[in-house]
Amino acid sequence: MAEAFSRVATSEAKEFIAFHIGAQTFCIDIMAVREIRGWTPATPLPHAPNFVRGVINLRGAVLPVVDLATRLGLTQSEPTARHAVIVVQSAGQIVGLLVDAVSNILTLTPDAIQPTPEVASEIARTFVKGVVAAGDEMISVLTIQNLLPEPVLDAA
Repeated sequence: MAEAFSRVATSEAKEFIAFHIGAQTFCIDIMAVREIRGWTPATPLPHAPNFVRGVINLRGAVLPVVDLATRLGLTQSEPTARHAVIVVQSAGQIVGLLVDAVSNILTLTPDAIQPTPEVASEIARTFVKGVVAAGDEMISVLTIQNLLPEPVLDAA
């Protein structure tokens, strides 16, 4: 494997959870991940954005589930028992991310992550922090906080 995937821990290296959506591989910072669970059907919410699948019960707490494929502008997922929900926390918000499958844990150094190409749209650069070359595969490093739905403020 490439040097970027060194198993030697350094102060600069970070771990990322890699997962698949369709034929593409993505990863997110492992520090934002609280747990990984199997797919359970979500209860739809009226007037929710199209990328919000609905909510599920997570040990008594209501957890919104974001269809990451739809959020990234890809074909909407049709979840099966093989799909996974990655429960993430960012800025106090806890959300489940629906993905096709979780593949592995990557250890990356900052220099292994190349900037998102300038040819990418502004929206793509909002979600994709950078790209990692791993052999024949390109892995997009996602920015968690930009993937989550905007919190809705309660009416006074």
